[in-house]
Amino acid sequence: MKALVSTAYQPLDAIALTDLPKPSAGPGQVVVRVEAAALNPLDLALITGGLKEFFPVEHPLVIGMDAAGTVAEVGTGVTGYAPGDPVLAFTGPAGSVAEYTVVTPGPKLAHRPSALDAVRAAAVPESGMTAVCLLRAAGLGDGQNVLVIGATGGVGLYAVQLAAGLGARVIATATAADADYVRGLGAAETVDYRAGDVVAATLDLVPGGVDVVVDLVNNGEGLAASARAARPGGRLVSPLYGPAELDRDVTPVYIGTFDPLPGDLERLANQAADGGLRIEIGARYPFDEAVRAVADFAGTHIRGKVVVTLP
Repeated sequence: MKALVSTAYQPLDAIALTDLPKPSAGPGQVVVRVEAAALNPLDLALITGGLKEFFPVEHPLVIGMDAAGTVAEVGTGVTGYAPGDPVLAFTGPAGSVAEYTVVTPGPKLAHRPSALDAVRAAAVPESGMTAVCLLRAAGLGDGQNVLVIGATGGVGLYAVQLAAGLGARVIATATAADADYVRGLGAAETVDYRAGDVVAATLDLVPGGVDVVVDLVNNGEGLAASARAARPGGRLVSPLYGPAELDRDVTPVYIGTFDPLPGDLERLANQAADGGLRIEIGARYPFDEAVRAVADFAGTHIRGKVVVTLP
């Protein structure tokens, strides 16, 4: 089969479409014929080795972790899935920008509703489940204020919508060009990160500080700076890594690897199919342009998700 592969920790322009053996379904596994796959920022770090201390990988690495397609084969012991079933999945290290991938049934694999096409479905798993886990970890609830930093990215797309759906007042970072888009997702106010200090602008809107800061952009000490927008006793949540303690009364919560609950992905898929969850496809590439898709994803501001489609 053809797959987008990194053969070592290497520059992004060294990846290539390569022939690999087609995977088989082992016990408790399913093989998915991929129709669409989405890219995430973590994919870039796995290629270059930028996070190899936290996420070491084996090579050859099949790039991508989000897939939508149909079940091609089921292994022994698998129930609930059969060949031909439309599905969406977070594939993890098995990789998704490939003609076939292997997935273990569980919270990261779900049936795809008939009203949800493969392109939009591929944009859901990693970003959608990360947003769910972040908001769950934050304990965000009705009537609270939340600042979402990185609202126009893949995770931000879902974090804004889901936070607004919980009844929270969402303040989201966005350029002037993206402000209407982010408000359309459910943000009550926007802060232009290019026009000035995000924390200062947020504190102008909520003088005591927000209950929760969801930072999808910064890591390390940059998260300590973002925490200044939170009220005393508030929380800072991030999918990246930062200081174990902050220099003020704000609790940091990091989910370097998300741990969805059973039903999370199915609920997201059903919400998307019913129109209750907007999916923004910022760019779409055919499989033979997958290398360019990665380069553009790394070097260009693309709103929403980048998806590679397979024949």
